[in-house]
Amino acid sequence: MTGPGGAGPAVFDVAGLDRLVDVLIGEGYRVIGPTVRDNAIVLGELDSVARLPAGFGVETGPGYYRLRPRQDHAMFAHSAGPGSWKQFLHPPRRQLWSAGPDGEFRAVPAESPRYAFLGVRGCDLAAAGILGRVLGGGPQRDGAFEDIRQGLFIIAVNCTEPGGVCFCASMGTGPAAGPGYDLVLTERIDDSGHWFVAETGSPEGARLLAEVPRRGASAAEVQSARAEVSAAAQRMGREMPSVDLPALIRDSRESPHWADVASRCLACANCTMVCPTCFCTSTEDVSDLTGDHAERWQRWASCFELDFSYLHGGSVRQSGASRYRQWFSHKLGTWHDQFGGSGCVGCGRCIAWCPVGIDITVEASRLADLADLAEEAQIGEADEEGG
Repeated sequence: MTGPGGAGPAVFDVAGLDRLVDVLIGEGYRVIGPTVRDNAIVLGELDSVARLPAGFGVETGPGYYRLRPRQDHAMFAHSAGPGSWKQFLHPPRRQLWSAGPDGEFRAVPAESPRYAFLGVRGCDLAAAGILGRVLGGGPQRDGAFEDIRQGLFIIAVNCTEPGGVCFCASMGTGPAAGPGYDLVLTERIDDSGHWFVAETGSPEGARLLAEVPRRGASAAEVQSARAEVSAAAQRMGREMPSVDLPALIRDSRESPHWADVASRCLACANCTMVCPTCFCTSTEDVSDLTGDHAERWQRWASCFELDFSYLHGGSVRQSGASRYRQWFSHKLGTWHDQFGGSGCVGCGRCIAWCPVGIDITVEASRLADLADLAEEAQIGEADEEGG
């Protein structure tokens, strides 16, 4: 059983994982992974496995996220936190150019940090792939994104403990990590100790794995790890309704349900900020007090902002209902037409970090129920007319 990188599954312990981090740093990578800060599990730069959130898990629900201690020292037994890998691939703020009193425009030297991402879940790996199609595909490519992606090394982690707002299984993005990784780990803790089953996804992954003290994984160990991941798919906290979502959303354009959601939505844009695939940006020009120096910056933007759709004379979407419908419809519907697939990966961040607990899976299910009721009513009317 050989992986795409040419090496079979291997087993190493925590010391082996620490060695892998050292090897990556030694090769010039900035290693980014989960760590504990400000009562949450967030992404930050690692210098060793000591910074990983060993012994911490999270409890999540609509509008709810809490860090909790665990009885073991698992490092990856937590669901998605408020930050995603998008912040490194597609930074929230980036300077584009500057100009001085001589009027000459100066391009900002491109920064292409060499990142190694450690602990990427299946949902976030899928999100990185979506960003690749959006920002790295088509005729108008984002050069800065492409430069970062070219030097990226990804160590994915198969999920064995989904959270309360996770629904990746119903989106086909997890809990097992899909293609796109260099290495993938499945964390295991049992009577024999704390260890990881590692599988390669690229020649570079196989090369770096060879630098780690390891042994070949037995068939039983591989089967046990995969069984844990498969079992996690049955323990999702949520699921998206199994209907044709693009068609449902298209046919529900005039549904009164949008007004119901808008009565609860604060239009705060939290959902777009934590979403790992939302990619919209705006630009802003700033200058110093003297007016001698000016800069142009690119920043994240949100379709919940009133000025997002501003045209001559005003905003196209002035109501909260229309702005929520735009986000929901693009994410689950028209994204298919634009980019060939859904813009949602089932990570559940938008649910957990919505201040009023709006749940995208509940809203989709409600639209499906209303569509079914409308269809039943039409059938009933037809039967009465026919009778």
